[in-house]
Amino acid sequence: MVIAVLADIVGSRKLDDRTAAQHVLDETIARIEDDLPLAVRPLTPTVGDEQQGVYRDLGEAMTALLMLQLRLPDGIAFRFGIGVGEVSAVESVHGELADGPGWYAARAAIETVHAREGRAIPRARTWIVGAPGQDEVMESTIAASNAYLLVRDELVGAMSERERRLTYGRLIGRSQHELATDEGISQPSVSKSLKSAGAAALLEGVSALRGSIA
Repeated sequence: MVIAVLADIVGSRKLDDRTAAQHVLDETIARIEDDLPLAVRPLTPTVGDEQQGVYRDLGEAMTALLMLQLRLPDGIAFRFGIGVGEVSAVESVHGELADGPGWYAARAAIETVHAREGRAIPRARTWIVGAPGQDEVMESTIAASNAYLLVRDELVGAMSERERRLTYGRLIGRSQHELATDEGISQPSVSKSLKSAGAAALLEGVSALRGSIA
C-alpha cells in the first residue's frame, strides 16, 4: 500500500498568468525533490490545474506537502487530498491512467478540503481519507493526522512569505546564519521571525512524522 496525493491550485482561475504560475510550481516541486527526495512519484501535472503524486508512507507524504506549502511564494498555493490505499495503472492509448481505491480516497479527501475552505476554515489545505478496509491502527492514525493537519495549515497560512522561507530553510538543515545572509537580515532577526511564526512546532512535528508514522 502507498499514499496517493491529488493537488490542485487554489484560485487557479484568478491567476494573472497561469503559465507562469505552472512554471513556479514545477520548479518548486523539483527543488523540494533535490533538497529532500521523499516521493515514489513526485507531483506531476495531469489535466487542468491538477497534479498527482505517490509517496511511500503517510509521514513522508505529509512532510513533502508541508515543504511545498512553505516553499511556494505568496499568491500561489495548492490544496491536497491524501488517499491511503492501493493504486494501480490502467493502460490506454493516451498512456497510463491512475486508478485504484487510493486515488478514489484522495479524490474524496480533496473534496473535503474544498468544503472546509468554503465554510469556517478558509486556511484548510490538506485532508486524508482512507480507502475501505483500513485496520483500526490506520483509522486512528488518519484521524489524529487530520486533526494535526487542520492546525498545521492554520499555522502555515498565517505565515508571511519570508517566515515560510526561513522555516523551510531550517527544515532542510540550513543554519540561521546562512538564512540571515540570504535574506539580508541579522541572525537575531531570523531567530525572532522563526519564533513568532511558530516554526519550532512545525519542525518538531516533521521529526515526529518521519519517526512515528509509516
